[in-house]
Amino acid sequence: MTRTTESSRLLALPRGRHIAWTQIVSGVVLLALCAWIIHAFAVGQIEWRYVGQFLFVPSILRGVGATLLMAVCAMALGMVAGIILALGRLSTVWLPRIVSGLYVWLFRGVPVILQLLIWFNLALIFPHVTLPGIGSYRTVDLMTPFLSALFGLGLNQAAYIAEIFRAGFQSVDRGQYEAASAIGMTRLTAMRRIIFPQAFRTVIPPLGNEFINMIKLTSLASLIQYPEVLHNAETIYYANTRVIELLIVAGFWYLAAVTVLSPLQHLLERRFSRGKSA
Repeated sequence: MTRTTESSRLLALPRGRHIAWTQIVSGVVLLALCAWIIHAFAVGQIEWRYVGQFLFVPSILRGVGATLLMAVCAMALGMVAGIILALGRLSTVWLPRIVSGLYVWLFRGVPVILQLLIWFNLALIFPHVTLPGIGSYRTVDLMTPFLSALFGLGLNQAAYIAEIFRAGFQSVDRGQYEAASAIGMTRLTAMRRIIFPQAFRTVIPPLGNEFINMIKLTSLASLIQYPEVLHNAETIYYANTRVIELLIVAGFWYLAAVTVLSPLQHLLERRFSRGKSA
């Protein structure tokens, strides 16, 4: 009895806080790494005055505008095509289900940069494009850098958005479909009025991430001469050889766009999540 009481007293004594040496060491290593990177940039052959000089030049600002325009347009195209593909993936008819599945498999499997090059060089496969009732045009004239980038980025994005919406539709309780059918709604009407609004709350976070990622993906369009911010920065440093300085300028604007859009994404998520738990 005495031994048990003594053990209880010992357990009741305040214990010293355990020192997390692993966290301390990790913190020191991380700080040292950050200090090393900062020092490297500080003493490296970087003329910081050129960074400030070219940060707001008209060609760079036009490139920022072109980057945002392409991101919005490609995301809009991807949204429309992605929703159609998601509906096809969930269709009870075998043909749209197979076609949608093959589309997602193909566009997710082929690198984005390769898709951009194919669209830009489409005239090598189809020299002319005939529009019924309008006329025939040379493909090389139609497939401008803007359209090539739009189709390459937008149709690739559609494959990922299709999977996002498919998961969103499947997250809605099956009883919602059955209730809509019980009151005489067609499948399309039920999707538009009941299923889609509920699924949209689920897909907002990944869609926001995809849009932010799209802003960075537009940099690949510089390869096909689309005048986004990286392409314009390259054009300048080809002339003045200030490579790293112009790359820092481009990186600044990409970071600025992501920094502005991230809080907007969180506000949008919060707005659509109202009443979700009710």
